[in-house]
Amino acid sequence: MDVLVQLILNGIMLGSMYAIISVGLTLIFGIVRVVNFAHGEFLMVGMYAVYLLSLHLGLHPYVSAVPMVLMLFAVGALVQRFIIQPLLGADEHIQIFATVGLSTALINLALLVFGADLYSVQAPGVRQPLSIGGYTVLHAQVVMLASALVLVAGLHLFMQRTPLGRAIRATAQNRNAAQLMGVRVDRIYVIAFGLGAACVGLASALISPLFPVTPTIGTYFVLTAFVVVVLGGMRSMYGAFLGAMIIGIVDSLSGYYIAPDLKEVVYFAIFILILIFKPTGLFGFGRGTE
Repeated sequence: MDVLVQLILNGIMLGSMYAIISVGLTLIFGIVRVVNFAHGEFLMVGMYAVYLLSLHLGLHPYVSAVPMVLMLFAVGALVQRFIIQPLLGADEHIQIFATVGLSTALINLALLVFGADLYSVQAPGVRQPLSIGGYTVLHAQVVMLASALVLVAGLHLFMQRTPLGRAIRATAQNRNAAQLMGVRVDRIYVIAFGLGAACVGLASALISPLFPVTPTIGTYFVLTAFVVVVLGGMRSMYGAFLGAMIIGIVDSLSGYYIAPDLKEVVYFAIFILILIFKPTGLFGFGRGTE
């Protein structure tokens, strides 16, 4: 029983990492209606930036979270404005191809600049174990979980309580009606894409001390994020959070009870079953970003 509880706890901690990435992906899809295949590469860019700040300025990764959020917001806003926005009137496949092309370009740019070597970010203390009720977690995992909860709660308050948040929700629910009410939809799209990218800016600062930085690091995380987003309901921010918790627990349990090399098989099988039997996801709440 103790082993099972420890595995579930580990899964929740892992799920919090997926949640931060997946919430950003959900924001972009739920509002802009674009499947951003470059989402993982935004994470990779952020992780390299965290590494450079740590190497040259001695900045702790957690401190670098603030500049990473701002930098990735700017990157996302620019991508939306100059790459995605001109294609909004085109076929959806063209928009997807554009993000795939951007993903490939960013990976190859990272290979050109940094090579294929692994880089690690030094952050004393983040891997130290912490005992909670007789169970063990890492300090970094606790920070990750707290950050995921604060992020979702903050976005909820922003969406519900601010004029800009209500404009974003209106745009997500019905673009044409929002335009008739005076909402500048193109501006909302830029902000929403920036917010989604800013989420991976936060994730890059939190993940960097735990994983080596490589040009393809984003691919692993974004594939799992797509599973989470589909599981949670493509337009549901809360569904993405709950879906991330489920996938994190499935990852932890299957890695222990089946085989570490087969855990991806388990949750991608779940991904396929959800697409077949409930394509709206387990926690889908209709149109708009809830």
